[in-house]
Amino acid sequence: MKKGKNIKYVGDSRVPQDIDKNIPTDFSQYAGKTEPFYPSFLLKEWMVGAVFLVALLVLSATHAAPLERIADPNDTAYIPLPDWYFLFLYEFLKFPYASGPYLPIGAFVIPGIAFGALFLAPFLDRGPERRPLKRPIATGMMLLAIASIFYLTWYSVEHHDWEATKNQGKIVDIPGEDAPEIDVNADGYKLLVTYACTSCHGDKLNGGAAGPTLINLGLSSDEVTKIVKEGKGAMPPGLFKGTDEELKTLSDYISSLK
Repeated sequence: MKKGKNIKYVGDSRVPQDIDKNIPTDFSQYAGKTEPFYPSFLLKEWMVGAVFLVALLVLSATHAAPLERIADPNDTAYIPLPDWYFLFLYEFLKFPYASGPYLPIGAFVIPGIAFGALFLAPFLDRGPERRPLKRPIATGMMLLAIASIFYLTWYSVEHHDWEATKNQGKIVDIPGEDAPEIDVNADGYKLLVTYACTSCHGDKLNGGAAGPTLINLGLSSDEVTKIVKEGKGAMPPGLFKGTDEELKTLSDYISSLK
């Protein structure tokens, strides 16, 4: 009898199939998939993320944050500037149809549509192809987003007044504990409070949001009087509305601050 001839193979459905659920599927039969997502691929992602996290912690510990002076809500001349990764949105809001009465469109509608389109990209193009040329929708949206972000960021950096930004956020020296105490009961100090001079020069007269320090000016009483009447720098003339006697008291007090 020839080998294999007239042999019958019979299967019994009552015999349970022995399947070990802990053994991952053999992904070699799928093109481009040679390992299971969990734990092999996910473990690699966690390791890469851990490296970047450690690097971020080291940079945060070794490089101090570029701080500015304490925020002052009364300083309406201060122009806030976002970090570099938001500069493109900051620049976008300067365009005519994204600012002024159209600010909600520039701040919410257009960015919402742009970022929403990026989130929907995987659902709009679900083909199995991995080559960029074979995925025109996803590739086109990504290239458009990258080009827009790079251009707006570059334009913002090139056309921003960085010197003015540095000066408006500069931290000014504040007298320490060994500095002379300000006599808040003096007539001159009371006049400074009455005519709102402390709103610019600070309660301790050591400088504020819009005015310099009044301590150790090295000016005579007459020189202080001239500045109060004619103005100087950011201080316009005619701010003081008191009498000549009050102006004399005020000037004597400021010139005596040491």
